[in-house]
Amino acid sequence: EVKLVESGGELVQTGGSLRLSCAASGFTFEWYSKAWYRQAPGKEREGVSCINVSDGRTTYADSVKGRFTTSSDNTKNTFYLQMDSLKPEDTAVYYCAAPLSCSGYESFHTSWGQGTQVTVSS
Repeated sequence: EVKLVESGGELVQTGGSLRLSCAASGFTFEWYSKAWYRQAPGKEREGVSCINVSDGRTTYADSVKGRFTTSSDNTKNTFYLQMDSLKPEDTAVYYCAAPLSCSGYESFHTSWGQGTQVTVSS
């Protein structure tokens, strides 16, 4: 069974940092790209970042460039989203997924997990 479990979200003040984790199981982790998404109240889910499996290159949404960093540890079947300089507009439920490629990852559809809530207070 393919399973991706997000963790690490919590309430943090503006300017603070958080590291989200996505623990994967049930598939060959190193064969897939690794992506993060978020959905704020009343808004559509959006792509935040992606690590491309073929070349290791990372892609970020313009709104998080320079503040968020994604990484992956194949030995732990886990990937991460380091979030720095957090802003209230980063408040959302964050989800992870494993698309085949980062090309078009923003519109990737899957059976989403429960996500992890990130709340940034002003």
